[in-house]
Amino acid sequence: MGDILVETTGETMLVTPLAKRVLVVDDSRSQRRLLSVYLNRWGYEVVEASSGAEALELCKAQAFDLILSDWMMPGMNGLEFCITFRNLKSDRYTYFILLTSKSEKGEVAHGLDIGADDFLTKPVAALELKARIQAGERILNMERELTEKNRLVSETLTEISDLYESLDRDLLEARSLQQSLVREKFRDFGAAQVSLLLRSSGHVGGDLVGFFGISDTQIGLYSIDVSGHGMASALMTARLAAYLSGSSAGQNMALSKDKNGTVVPCSPAKVAEQINQLVLEEMETEIYFTMMLGYFDTQSGIATLVQCGHPNVAIQRTGGNTEFFGDGGLPVGLISAANWSDFEVQLLPGDRLFLSSDGIIECPGTQGEMLDESGLAKLMSKNSEKRGDLLFEALLSDLTDFSGVENFPDDISAVLLEYAGVD
Repeated sequence: MGDILVETTGETMLVTPLAKRVLVVDDSRSQRRLLSVYLNRWGYEVVEASSGAEALELCKAQAFDLILSDWMMPGMNGLEFCITFRNLKSDRYTYFILLTSKSEKGEVAHGLDIGADDFLTKPVAALELKARIQAGERILNMERELTEKNRLVSETLTEISDLYESLDRDLLEARSLQQSLVREKFRDFGAAQVSLLLRSSGHVGGDLVGFFGISDTQIGLYSIDVSGHGMASALMTARLAAYLSGSSAGQNMALSKDKNGTVVPCSPAKVAEQINQLVLEEMETEIYFTMMLGYFDTQSGIATLVQCGHPNVAIQRTGGNTEFFGDGGLPVGLISAANWSDFEVQLLPGDRLFLSSDGIIECPGTQGEMLDESGLAKLMSKNSEKRGDLLFEALLSDLTDFSGVENFPDDISAVLLEYAGVD
């Protein structure tokens, strides 16, 4: 409906109706007709009611944008009608103007308090009626814009919630799949037992631990920490697990065959260099990772390892004292010219080797301090009598006490090799 020019009392008024449907309530038929004439000329659809009770029934059956109601009416007066009307359930706001001959401020304040939006003093002047209606339309326009924006926000939040639930289900499934990368969490190799710990800080993480059999006397070990904690990191751990899984030379990059066709371990440093080239040349990703990779010989008690930016290997001796070994090294996936060297550590019967990601030694305490190697050594000494999963449970409990939280800020992972020795 466009703008309407109306000539009233010698003046021309321009009215742009925003409210479309108006209910006029008055026990005086002549007063209703006078107001209806004004409103019809200004382009509104008008419905009349001769009493508050009749108006209330109309409001229950249909919606109005604006109500003009006389205050003094027999039966249900304008105030009572306004109170009852405001208690009706509605998904839109209706602007309510009371028509009255009352001018006392207390009466007006009471009317506003019970739900009226404005007042007009009778007899009603056309110019004032027009001004009050336009003020009401501005409020209705703002209210409906806000309602529409709230509706859009509500719909968007619902969509986001649905998307989050779907993503949450996918991430939970991804977590299960990532946990399945660690096919065995414990194996008894006779002369040595190997246990694994993998606990992500979120749905999915960037840590990976594992072991693989090489021969009757050799065990492969690895501990990897991929940068980040999201899906990209999890996908990288899956790719790396494929490189280091299996006990055959065709399946595992860390294995090869000698001239007799016997499966033997490769130099861990050379394996790190090969993986580094694969990451930089084939994957084309910004993700890098730290790694400790090697193998343990149960006959000699020697572990041959390569350290690629990973925390030092911890060796807990039979008496409970813990020593740390490592030569640092660059993470994998940073520069193509990186190279690494193997190093060896000697275990005696009763000793145990502990590989972990930095989620343990960099775990923040309640005062902001990190656990560091000295703190790990104390925890290892405290729990020196515990074995396998029992040691992991004790360490996680101690880390919770140290940090003051159960959900650690970083992934927690570890490889524990306990050397019994050979007869």
